[in-house]
Amino acid sequence: MKMKKLTGILLAAVLTFSLAGCGAVSVDGETPAKSGADAGAEENASAEGEATGSGSIGLAISTLNNPFFVTLSEGAQAAAEENNVELIVVDAGDDAAKQTSDIEDLISRNISVLIVNPVDSDAVAPAVKDAVAKGIKVVSVDRVVNGVDVDCAIASDNVAGAKAATEYLISLVGEGAKVAELQGVPGASATIDRGEGFHQAADEALDVVSSQTANFNRSEGMTVMENMLQANPDIQGVFAHNDEMALGAVEAIAGKEIVVVGFDATDDALTAVSGGKMAATVAQKPDLMGATAVETAIKLIAGETVEKEIPVEVELVTE
Repeated sequence: MKMKKLTGILLAAVLTFSLAGCGAVSVDGETPAKSGADAGAEENASAEGEATGSGSIGLAISTLNNPFFVTLSEGAQAAAEENNVELIVVDAGDDAAKQTSDIEDLISRNISVLIVNPVDSDAVAPAVKDAVAKGIKVVSVDRVVNGVDVDCAIASDNVAGAKAATEYLISLVGEGAKVAELQGVPGASATIDRGEGFHQAADEALDVVSSQTANFNRSEGMTVMENMLQANPDIQGVFAHNDEMALGAVEAIAGKEIVVVGFDATDDALTAVSGGKMAATVAQKPDLMGATAVETAIKLIAGETVEKEIPVEVELVTE
């Protein structure tokens, strides 16, 4: 009888300890002890949807074959190291299907927050919804996730930046000039927003003779630009949705008097602007975006309230 009673006491103690430790998440990987009041507060917070998981953060990035996103990833990693939090980075290589698989893998690794930079803002939505359903907090960075109410969206004002760049292009080529548009990855919010900003300024002032995708890629930008010039040899200006495509266009133009404007202010683009090969680019701050995304994720893990949208300023850079 005494043995049964002792066993019952030990079992109750183990169960109590297990329940007290359940759901605790901390940035540094240590699970702090909780008073009864703390545990009750956490229970209430969990009912409101506080982040679950191990305390780690997943970063699903569209591609690391682009200097802009390499810098964004580096900014995120620096912030993670500074705050002693685990950051798992997965690279989709601009493949929407792979990004879906990457996110499902991050979910299986019990992350607490998903930072997502979508390849395709529509295609990524089902995987992000899966993460939300598991209690994972979500921060989108640079591009939005369509149809999902994420906890925070961090992005530049792509519409305003593209409009400013196009207005500068107009000032150089003159109204009525023939121009071309090199578009980014179809479906990406940056493509949609930068296209909108371009057309807000261009449609009434310029003759847009060609708009084609080059998937934010330099080599594709060169090939598409070559094809555009064959069909329209009198093109006077080009707006590219990013600097990689703009630099590809510069290669295709090969010294012709054509004004090229890009977006992102990568190191290669800034060199091209200072050397007169590109007329302008739009400066974003990808390292700040990455760092801000991780810092926001840490706040979400701690149960803090964050802004639904965090804008990052852009600036036109000319020679």
